[in-house]
Amino acid sequence: MDSERYKKERILDRLLVIDGSNLLFQMFFGMPARIVNGQGKAIQGTLGFTGAMLKIIRMVKPTHLLVVFDGEHENARCELDAEYKANRADYSEVSEEENPFSQLPDVYRALDYLKIRYIETTDCEADDLIAAYALSYGRAAEVVISSFDSDFFQLITERVSVLRYRGEKTTVCTPEFVAKKFGIVPAQYADLKSLVGDHADNIRGAEKVGVKTAAELLREFGTLENILLYAEKIRKLSVRESIMRNSERLRINYRLIKLGEGSALLFELQDLEYCDDGKTTNEVLKGIGLR
Repeated sequence: MDSERYKKERILDRLLVIDGSNLLFQMFFGMPARIVNGQGKAIQGTLGFTGAMLKIIRMVKPTHLLVVFDGEHENARCELDAEYKANRADYSEVSEEENPFSQLPDVYRALDYLKIRYIETTDCEADDLIAAYALSYGRAAEVVISSFDSDFFQLITERVSVLRYRGEKTTVCTPEFVAKKFGIVPAQYADLKSLVGDHADNIRGAEKVGVKTAAELLREFGTLENILLYAEKIRKLSVRESIMRNSERLRINYRLIKLGEGSALLFELQDLEYCDDGKTTNEVLKGIGLR
């Protein structure tokens, strides 16, 4: 990890926004075994989430902090495409032992104990709300988004980064990271993903268009819309035909993938001030009665 990034003298406020659902899933399914406390209650998700969150906080050293979770509600993107995220598991139909949401109440209690602000979305996806914070405050403050969701790459700027937590293998994704990995600038990431699709969200891209080809097209034409407008100028026949055949699909993809600042902010920046008091994971679990 490029830990030096967070050792700079603070000139700006630093807002850390944690994708809570993403971190809970990562920890719940990433723990080596189911862990129960002395009362037989499963706690591995809460234990993993709390421990990872505290490590992320101590890596980033934020002045402001917010954790965002996806709530249970209708997804407006499904009106654009009924297949959007249709490949995701329905956790209402799985046992408690296999359901990360079964430990969510304890995660919320841990956040309350640590006096960390959190939100469960009611009318949008967590991605949209996180994007709204990044876009609203990324000019006046440094914003760090902690998530493994690559959709956030489109938000990266010199002041907005994405932290992918994996212990000592944690990666801080910057404009340079995106350029090296994909050969594009972050503002083109939603265009690239629209072209190639996203298996995780059940979004189908254009045939014959992989990441390398998509990046080449974007370097030549600039945006997805320009690629579609000037598709007849695409040199490779198979790619040209695929783009033209899938033009409607690709425009829908872009609307599914693009993140904006339209979501209402429940908390203003000043509401999210945070000072780490050094509590350990064990102290938190004891404090909420799980140890």
